[in-house]
Amino acid sequence: MALSGFGVTEFQLTLLRRMQDYQPELVEAAWERLGVTRSDARKANAFWQTVERSRTAPRGLDRYRIVLGAPVGESDVSIGEVKCRLFHWYLPLWPDLRWELLTSATGSVVNGWLAREHGGAVPELPADGDLEPWSCVIGDVERTYAGVKHLEGDAPSRWHVVFTTPTGSGRLARFVYGLVQTTEVRDSRASPARARSTRTAP
Repeated sequence: MALSGFGVTEFQLTLLRRMQDYQPELVEAAWERLGVTRSDARKANAFWQTVERSRTAPRGLDRYRIVLGAPVGESDVSIGEVKCRLFHWYLPLWPDLRWELLTSATGSVVNGWLAREHGGAVPELPADGDLEPWSCVIGDVERTYAGVKHLEGDAPSRWHVVFTTPTGSGRLARFVYGLVQTTEVRDSRASPARARSTRTAP
């Protein structure tokens, strides 16, 4: 299955589709910045879904190389005793972030999300933990708040994080592809959710 005509813009549209469930107004503003229509976004997402189900389409890292071009950078990382490779690209919609792809030794994709540039300045996040949508990534929360725990999201691209604010209150933040979408006060009486590995395939 050929991927010609599907590039960086179209890939960004597939990320936005998952964020649209939480932040439709921000997504529509992003479409305007990209110069695309709702129909363009729908077609891009439908095509990507077809690619993911196809037995003949390129897989793993090869798929991302075709769509996004050569990675801007790559490095070796270890998850426990497992050796992996980390690749990254820059996306125009999020100039302060980068798209990171973690692959196994065989080249299969382990995780893909938006992350802060290594060594990049972490934005100042509010003491009450009420995070503005799209203002930060998971790593920023880990560096700012205490008691961070990763929980299972309700879809492969979604990620939930609970943390404790400096005032001692609990918060639950919902992320899509690593970018924060919503936060809410976490009831300490709520049933514990299933913990999630910090590197799980989206």
